Amino acid sequence: MNKLLTALSLAFAVLALPAHAADAASAAASGPTKQQSKMATCSADFKATGKAGSERQAFMSECLKNKPVAATKQQGKMATCSADFKATGKPGTERQAFMKECLSK
Repeated sequence: MNKLLTALSLAFAVLALPAHAADAASAAASGPTKQQSKMATCSADFKATGKAGSERQAFMSECLKNKPVAATKQQGKMATCSADFKATGKPGTERQAFMKECLSK
């Protein structure tokens, strides 16, 4: 009976391993999360300060609390195009065509 339970447990573990590996691979392929990007930015900022490694934890903690998550390039472009449209004074019905043209540049 004990051998049967051990064999079943082993078989389950072997069958579950490829599914877990696929989940991990798909998560890695999707790119870094916002938090990971924020951490990378704070880490680069710390390296630029030239401070000793012993000060890193306090620096990172403070940086992660205060640094807003950076907008993506596309979000920045959309904000600029939206502001440009508002400046034209055109009616809202023309916004979609304006935004499409502006974002394609």
